[in-house]
Amino acid sequence: MKFHVLTLFPEMIENGLRTSITGRALEKGLLSLDTVNIRDFAGNKHGKVDDYPYGGGAGMVMQAEPVYAAHQYVTARAGRPLRTVYLTPQGRTFHQEMAEEFAKEEELVLLCGHYEGIDERVLEEIVTDFVSIGDYVLTGGELPAMVMIDTISRLVEGVLNNETSAEFESFHDSLLEYPQYSRPEVWRGKAVPPVLLSGHHGNVEKWRREQSIRRTAKWRPDLLEKADLTDKEKELLKKEKESLKGEEKWDSIGEKNLKNWLRM
Repeated sequence: MKFHVLTLFPEMIENGLRTSITGRALEKGLLSLDTVNIRDFAGNKHGKVDDYPYGGGAGMVMQAEPVYAAHQYVTARAGRPLRTVYLTPQGRTFHQEMAEEFAKEEELVLLCGHYEGIDERVLEEIVTDFVSIGDYVLTGGELPAMVMIDTISRLVEGVLNNETSAEFESFHDSLLEYPQYSRPEVWRGKAVPPVLLSGHHGNVEKWRREQSIRRTAKWRPDLLEKADLTDKEKELLKKEKESLKGEEKWDSIGEKNLKNWLRM
């Protein structure tokens, strides 16, 4: 899969993605990263791509023509129109199902805004999807673009060494991932759940599924509306909801750790 990133800071994208799992996938040719510096299309010797907004207001706005020219450069090389994502707080919130949808594309363009945004006219001309990674404001679209690329890349065949990893981690079937444990068997008096040492794969899978349901009910109950649960699992969920009544929304483990930190 090929990612084209239109940005004012290509080195930020390159440095962020050419390491770890995405870096190895790029080296193997499983992924392709094309960073395009919008300043190269500024049309002036200073590389200026922003100007004051009409109607007044704080900050500067990225001009339409450099963004359009950069986009035309990418699509001309591809030889066809490409799905183009603008990273903006005003977009749809990014989620796993959206990542799966984008992963079906052979090529994807991600447009990173900066300053107070981009001239609306060019967005109307080139953008197919407006996407946000959360309800907060960042200084630019580069971090959201890297988040999207990392998430989508994990769904590309061959990127993960363990092909089952992408399927059975958080948000699979709208459930959070179950707790994970490794050696040693006992750490600071805390033992690994006995079922994980039993060698009985059926019981292990059952335990993991139940833990996923319990964890989702406690931390992300909003996800359960889409979860595909059996009748027995619905009963388990009902009992779990009853046990959670009256508890603080915040995870008790996090609360305990914060109190310990405050005492230091």
